[in-house]
Amino acid sequence: MNSIDKAKLAPNRTSETNKQSIYDIDINGLNGLPVSLSNFKGKKILFVNVASECGFTKQYKDLQTLSDSYPDTLAIIGVPCNQFGKQEPGNASQIQKFCELNFGVKFLLTEKVDVKGSKQHPLYQWLTSKNLNGKKNSSVKWNFQKYLLDESGNLIDYYFSITKPMSSKITKHLK
Repeated sequence: MNSIDKAKLAPNRTSETNKQSIYDIDINGLNGLPVSLSNFKGKKILFVNVASECGFTKQYKDLQTLSDSYPDTLAIIGVPCNQFGKQEPGNASQIQKFCELNFGVKFLLTEKVDVKGSKQHPLYQWLTSKNLNGKKNSSVKWNFQKYLLDESGNLIDYYFSITKPMSSKITKHLK
């Protein structure tokens, strides 16, 4: 192979090299204990930035229904965030209690993080950057934006807040 052929291949190798595994990202649960995302290998994962005082908060119920409908093949991970209208002001205990009492939430909730801006958590850096996820760029527009990953940790797509958890846009990937 001559140097011109090698140069043509270099961009492909570079983009593959930059792609980072979602399973290498550190995040804590709402209880403060580390969550190993690698525990979810073999399942699809739906990441959702959540908030307790949002017009979309009622989606917690549908997220739990979705979780209950696909217990062996899907993990839902709620990621509390207070960046949109300060709609998640609670501490970890308040968030957990609110979700359990009002919506019967049993799926995993993480620590409260920033999903955009200069303090953006590495999880959301990965979810929103094509250089890291290998698929597409995005930005989180509001609470309850959803990111769906396949069983190998590859980004399938993302969905804005208006897309309900039980929407066929999401469930078609779960069957």
